[in-house]
Amino acid sequence: MKYVVKLGGAGLENPSLLEGCSRAIAELARDGHQVAVVHGGGKQLSSMLKALGKQSEFINGLRVTDAETRDVALMVLAGKVNKQLVAGLGALGVPAMGLSGGDGLIFRARKKLTTPDLGFVGEIASSDPRWLDAIWQLNGVPVLSSMALGFDGEYYNVNADEMAAACAIACHADALVFLTDVPGVKGANGAVLRWLSIDQIAEMAKSEVISGGMLPKLSACREALLNGVKRVRILPAEAASSLPDLCSSRVAHGTEVMVA
Repeated sequence: MKYVVKLGGAGLENPSLLEGCSRAIAELARDGHQVAVVHGGGKQLSSMLKALGKQSEFINGLRVTDAETRDVALMVLAGKVNKQLVAGLGALGVPAMGLSGGDGLIFRARKKLTTPDLGFVGEIASSDPRWLDAIWQLNGVPVLSSMALGFDGEYYNVNADEMAAACAIACHADALVFLTDVPGVKGANGAVLRWLSIDQIAEMAKSEVISGGMLPKLSACREALLNGVKRVRILPAEAASSLPDLCSSRVAHGTEVMVA
């Protein structure tokens, strides 16, 4: 089977959680599945920007990104965070290949047009998964940072959830899994929803049951499901060990997002 795993939040920050996520990804690969990892690193980026004296600003869960912020994002996401993930998988015997969306022109971005303007924030305009296929043919695991190259030659900061969905669509993934620092999608009563239909998302956003970073995440879930990805699940990083069992047995953690 073909999996796209998006890793972000505490799964990148907490060493023990990161190790657990890496072990689950390694187990999938050793079982013969084709796995691509797409990662964020927003908190690491915010920390670096703070150290450089720059304040982070978000609108609807998306980071306002001027040219300097974009350059720091390239350094942190495509550099330090990406290579740490590659090293972690390598320590488990998995040959991982670290890439940005711009490498091999795997993903091309265009500027996301919003009011107010977000700067160098992009959305995926096209994809070419041949490099992912080449890595899989050599039994490797591609690890993608959420930066993509625009047709104007500029790098754009792409929301990692959106890139994960674009990756899953491009490579016709069987499953897209978001390993995150929340237990799942919570309903109006605060309880985690085991199942969530994409038809419910708009109303939950309107009533502000979901907000902030969950908005682009659920938008990405919807996009993936409407474009052929068979299963989409939001799974807490603490439960990463259940990832290899996701499509073969009943998993009690997180939220399964469905078409209907």
